[in-house]
Formats: sequence, C-alpha cells, structure tokens
Amino acid sequence: MGCSSCSVDSNGTPRGCGDKGHCSSGSCNKHNTYDWIAAKDMFDPSAYNIVEVSFKKGSHKDFFINDPMTRSITGDMVVVETASGYDVGRISLSGELVRMQMKKKYTSEDRVAYKVIRKANDRDLEKLEEARMLEKETMVKARVISRTMGLDMKLGDVEFQGDKKKATFYYTAEGRVDFRELVKEYAKEFKVKIEMRQIGARQESARIGGIGSCGRELCCSTWLSDFKSVNTAAARYQNIAINQSKLSGQCGRLKCCLNYELDTYLDALEDFPEDADVLKTKAGSLVLIKTDIFKGLLYYVYENNDKMRGTILAVSTTRAKEVRAMNKKGVFPSELAAEATAGPVITDPDDENMEHGYEDVTGQIELRNEPRKKKKKPQRRDGDTRGPRPDNRPEQQRNQTGNAPREGGQPRPEHKPKENAGPDQNRRNMQNPAVEKKEGDQMSNINKNLPSDQQKQADGAQDGKLPANKKKKKFFNKNRKPKDGQG
Repeated sequence: MGCSSCSVDSNGTPRGCGDKGHCSSGSCNKHNTYDWIAAKDMFDPSAYNIVEVSFKKGSHKDFFINDPMTRSITGDMVVVETASGYDVGRISLSGELVRMQMKKKYTSEDRVAYKVIRKANDRDLEKLEEARMLEKETMVKARVISRTMGLDMKLGDVEFQGDKKKATFYYTAEGRVDFRELVKEYAKEFKVKIEMRQIGARQESARIGGIGSCGRELCCSTWLSDFKSVNTAAARYQNIAINQSKLSGQCGRLKCCLNYELDTYLDALEDFPEDADVLKTKAGSLVLIKTDIFKGLLYYVYENNDKMRGTILAVSTTRAKEVRAMNKKGVFPSELAAEATAGPVITDPDDENMEHGYEDVTGQIELRNEPRKKKKKPQRRDGDTRGPRPDNRPEQQRNQTGNAPREGGQPRPEHKPKENAGPDQNRRNMQNPAVEKKEGDQMSNINKNLPSDQQKQADGAQDGKLPANKKKKKFFNKNRKPKDGQG
C-alpha cells in the first residue's frame, strides 16, 4: 500500500519513500520506532555500534553489530549474518535509541553475536524478491501436506531467508504437535532447511495484519509489542454487553483495546456503593437497572409498586450510600422520588421530546421510525362497477319486480343485470333462440305485475308500436329493463 510520501514509477507502482524507512501512514513497515535523531541528521559523538534490523516489513526484528566500515545508517538495506547463511533486512534504528529498545526487550549486549556484513546490492534485492514470491505457493503446499498427514495444526505464515536456503514455518496449535515426519516431507518437497515455530493466535494476527472493526489497522500489527491478558471482567466494568462476536478480534480472542480504558473506569467506580442493587423504601423496593459511571448516577425502578411502575429514578452515589446504610439499620425512607436530587425523574423513557443526558459519539444520525398511516378506502360512486349497483327505481316497482314471490310461495331469485353489455353481446343474444325465449318469459312475468296502463305500453313496445310522443329507435336492446313503466 503506497503512502502519501512515496513516489511512483511509470506503471504506478510505489518506489518506496526515502524517509529512513518510516512513512507518514505507518503502513510500509510494522512496529515502527521513529528514529528522530537520524531524521535530524545530527552528529552523534557517542556512537553506538549495535543497530536494529527488521525483516519482512517488520514481521520480526533483531539486533546486530554494525561495523563502522559498512557505513550503513537508518533506512539502508543490509546483508546480515545468520546461523545458516545470510539474510537481507532494513536498519530500523541506530544510535542511542537502540540502547533504549534493547532495555525495553530485556536484551543485553552480550547476547548480540551476529554482525552486519555490508549494504545490499541489486542482486541481493532481486534474490530477496524471488524468495518473497515463493512464500505464498509454499504455504499452500505445506498446508496440503499437513492436512494429508492428519496433524491438528494451522500454518499461518512462511518466511524465506534472503539467500533462499532456509524457510521458517509459523503455525498455531492447541497442544503439542509431533512434526518430525512433517519436517522430513517439507525438506523433501521444498529442498531447503526447515524450521518450525509455534506461535499464538495473537502473534498470528500480528504477522498477517488486517483491519479491525474500528476501521484502523490492527494494533498488534502496527504498534502493540506486548500482549496482556484480557478477560470478560473488563467488559463488565465498562458496562459493555457480553457479546462474544462483537468483543472478539481477528484472532478469535478478546480485543486488546478492552484494557485501554479499564483503569479509568476502575478509578471512577471507587465512588460507587457496594451491594446497592436493591434499595428498600416505604413505597416499595427499588431495583438497579443502569449505572452512569462518569456522571455518578444510578438509575432505579420500583419493583412491586403498581402506581409507580415504569418510573425511572436517577439517584446520586451519595444518596444511594445513605439509603443503603439506613436499610442495614432497618430504617426505610419514604418515597425516594421526592428526595432524589441527583437528576430528573424520567416517567416515560420512550418520550420523543425527552432530552437524554448523553452525547452522540458515533457521528451518525439515527432517524426514528414514523408510524404508517392507514389508507382510507375511496367512497363508491354511482359509475363504479365494483360491488352491487344501487337500484334507483321507485319503491313500489322495486317491491313488485324484485321481491315478488312465485306462485308456489318460494322467493323469487334475484335478477342480476348484465352491465356494460356491448353490441356484440346483444347480437349473440338475438341470434340464440333459447336466450330470446328466456327473455320473453321474463318480460311476460314482469308485465303481469304492472298496472293496466303500463302493461299496455309494454305490450306495444314488444309489438313494435310506440306512442306518438316516442320516436322509434333503429336498434332495440332486449336486455334493457323497463324504467318507470316505459319501454
């Protein structure tokens, strides 16, 4: 990943910065220690002949004796001695800062035995690049071999030496693994000297690297050098929900950042009373539901009081200690709502207009869900074809034609008119003699119930004779029902 101070070539590949091996984003090298003395370009009269060299972008570091004849300084790629050949790395620290780094890692000068041979030339760098290209393919094959042999282990990383004569395999396992046969298979397959190193889950994440849930690079792969034990008590002290998926990091263990603010919480919790989960009053028992550590407030609710149910009381730590001391003596104060002055009494926690006593530290805007409005059903109009059509005939005619019983006393079936009948439908009905006969019977039954004057007009309409004041239509629709006694 290129940083802001790295220059690029014509293909867009970062060439690497000349800032003594330390870029502005800290992503070119892991576990960097800023060598500000080398950056100032000052003369150091008390020169220290031991330097710190990092390998594979800070995956591991070691100390070497730097002969003044090599003329190597911070940021130079150098060739160093090893137990089996030579390796190529970058000088990350030099001068007086190395003495302080050795004191931090509990390393004495007597333990430093290997030296810096010389500065790395172009051929050394090409050979180192070839070794780095072999690591991924080698790790894939090594995993297949270990799985074939049925060993309960997981290979996390492979690192080749600069001269490609030695390969170090880093693995994780729950217990002891007998890999004597595995080493023989690796040596036969890869034709190099094999070294097996067992590391923990946190060290594996530090070597591989990644992005945490906070959006930054993992602390273990950038600056965290020593790992402290983390347990769920740290989350309980900070009032964090015990959710294993959210509290676990990339390594599968609890996040190291749970310990960062633990001391601050422990100092603030010293002012809180012990065994104050339940406070007894004359109005009922109060149960603790929430603790605001930095504001010094404890929130209680009534347990067996129907009148005060749902009421949340904010009580200060001083008042809670007083009530707890009174309860131990067998004294129960009156209703605590009138005596609590630490904060406002909250009656409805879901009130939209309530001002909460905390700040938004996430930087996000949360919109509340508005209730959905029910859609009103549209009112039915006379021209709407959905549903039963209103009958606009007079009441007398509607009773005679619609509800007239048959001769046998059985109710007359309702006649549903065919709506929106077009000329094609009418033409089919006229061509069908069965339809014409059925409609003729219906018209005769209707004419029997009509008055004499209306019946004559209806008979004239069927015979084709119309009154003088009515004009004869060209087409007669037999499906049309008589309205107001007219044909």
